[in-house]
Amino acid sequence: MIFTETKLPGAFVVELEPRKDERGFFARTWCRREFQEQGLVSDIVQSNLSYSKRTGTLRGMHYQAAPHEETKVIRCTRGAIYDVIIDLRPGSASYGKWEAFELTDANHKMLYVPRGFANGFQSMADDVELVYHVSEFYAPESERGIRWNDPYFRIRWPDVPVRTVSEKDRNWPDFIPSNAGEGKS
Repeated sequence: MIFTETKLPGAFVVELEPRKDERGFFARTWCRREFQEQGLVSDIVQSNLSYSKRTGTLRGMHYQAAPHEETKVIRCTRGAIYDVIIDLRPGSASYGKWEAFELTDANHKMLYVPRGFANGFQSMADDVELVYHVSEFYAPESERGIRWNDPYFRIRWPDVPVRTVSEKDRNWPDFIPSNAGEGKS
């Protein structure tokens, strides 16, 4: 696997290294040793499947607060998504900044989202599936979110109309930044 750090320190795009032959290819999508060698969280306790039926479905921005902060490794296995991460780590030089990535079933890229980041995505096709591995069990009492269109972050979503957003994701309160960092994208 090839690990490329994003503009937000600690987050990585992970590309597969396929071994190709006349049948197609084979590639590892997870290797604890390779993640450990990069100094990344490698303890996965849960694997989840997300299915979005319609283009323009928006999920997020989600994260879990301490003591249940989680690291995620996300891969789109069918279709395409526009995936956004926000650095919410107090004291981080990139606190409050966001970055976006296109993950598709064709590019096979994965996104490593460290603890202290919010994550959300918009489906860019019908019948989108993604698999994501997490380092902590789901803890409802630690669930948090940021509205996808919160004015503090000014996230630039693609020119695909947002068609479906859950009631919970539509109603997260306005974000109030901590005094721990400054700056936005």
